[in-house]
Amino acid sequence: MLYRISRVIVAILLLMFTRRRVRGRDNIPRQGPLIVVANHLSLIDPPLVDSILGRRAAFMAKEELFRSRITGYITGGLGAFPVNKGQPDRRALHRAMQVLADGQALVIFPEGMRSKSGRLGLAFPGAALVALRSGAPLIPIGISGTERIKGLSWLWHRPEITVTIGKTFTLPPISGKLTKDGLSRLTDVIMVRIAELVPPKYRGGYYASKETEWH
Repeated sequence: MLYRISRVIVAILLLMFTRRRVRGRDNIPRQGPLIVVANHLSLIDPPLVDSILGRRAAFMAKEELFRSRITGYITGGLGAFPVNKGQPDRRALHRAMQVLADGQALVIFPEGMRSKSGRLGLAFPGAALVALRSGAPLIPIGISGTERIKGLSWLWHRPEITVTIGKTFTLPPISGKLTKDGLSRLTDVIMVRIAELVPPKYRGGYYASKETEWH
């Protein structure tokens, strides 16, 4: 119930108080397992992505959001589950795999936190690991403009928000033992896909020149 209500409320607020543009909506598969990877600028990003997907999604969210009973209830009610981004989290990995096995969408913000500068930062390897273990396709989403949503003044300024949805792709299987370097390279592949969908000032250190032979 909380999930459905929040989805409607967010959709109405975004329609009324922002100038939202969505590109590439037709790229979203309507069914089957899907890993959604996106950059993270604002608290509004998770419900924003959810309102655009058009299908039920689960979110990986940092464990800190679940420490408070109130925020934990709200975050969990919105379809999120906790992950400890600082160390391997087998429980979160198992939950992610179950979401995909059930044919649902799983949303991951690879940076693990909101970017203070607006530029893409170094990403955690969780998205790449889940993609490798599950074999599920990924779809990149680039967000720009939500960093302007602060306080209450944005309600009058109606900030321009652009959400660009790329095409689905898969990571290649790894032959032999998965190394830390190999996982890092695959994480870069994911981040480059996101970087391609945002204006240059948001890209940070991720450019086309950083792509690997797997891209």
